[in-house]
Amino acid sequence: MNLKTLVKISNVVAGISVLLLVYWVFIYVLTEVFGLRIFRENISQSFVMSVLGILALMAGSLMINVMFNLTRIAQRHNADPETGTGIVSRKVVWAFALSFPIIFGLLFAGDYITSVKKENLLVRSARTVIESNQQRTDQLINYSFSDQWLTDAAKTLSFFERTDANFPHTAVIVQDEVDGAKSFLAIRGYSTSRNDAGEVVLPAKSSYQMATTKPQRDYLDAVFSGKTTESRFTAAKGNYTLFYPYAKDGKVIVLYFSDYQQYGKMGK
Repeated sequence: MNLKTLVKISNVVAGISVLLLVYWVFIYVLTEVFGLRIFRENISQSFVMSVLGILALMAGSLMINVMFNLTRIAQRHNADPETGTGIVSRKVVWAFALSFPIIFGLLFAGDYITSVKKENLLVRSARTVIESNQQRTDQLINYSFSDQWLTDAAKTLSFFERTDANFPHTAVIVQDEVDGAKSFLAIRGYSTSRNDAGEVVLPAKSSYQMATTKPQRDYLDAVFSGKTTESRFTAAKGNYTLFYPYAKDGKVIVLYFSDYQQYGKMGK
């Protein structure tokens, strides 16, 4: 194999490395800007490490190219007939240009699949936990802003979180009045407080008031007015939330499950 052939091979390797780097940067920017969650942790880490391999290929190809070209010049092999730079065909250019929207679509499809898998997992886990702990859930449905109910609710929610790894953060949403206005309270943790006389001092309801968006308020209004019993799932940049209504004997509560994951669900 002569030096000219080696130079051509190094050029091909360098060109492929540049293309791979361009694609990698494009994918990385999309996933970071839009907060896409696609691949599992091990694949994501391998993907990140691959850029080092690409840069190593580019550096190696550049070094070999420079060395062999200098050698050819030193040996005065420049008398070889010129092969010309060539013209890249339109098909190749179009294929390269079209590859970006295809990758864009595939990334969003992967993120959507991750969200669907997460929703199915949360809904299935919520249904299983509630059905397996009917007595505890029934305690939650009998809401009253009292020390006993708040204590029982905190214990039940803590039990749910310890039972299922898919529920790192759990709360129960109830409808009540705060300063004479209808509000939604999200109750999670609670510990009994007493004054100097040993009497129980309840926290202010406003400390549990849930900050909601308009779509969330519309949904919760529909749930507590009996217009819907459907669950509501949202996903944004790795944050997953599930509103899971539970109704019995004309009473309604909403179990709220939230989770955050840095990686997606695709791959092994």
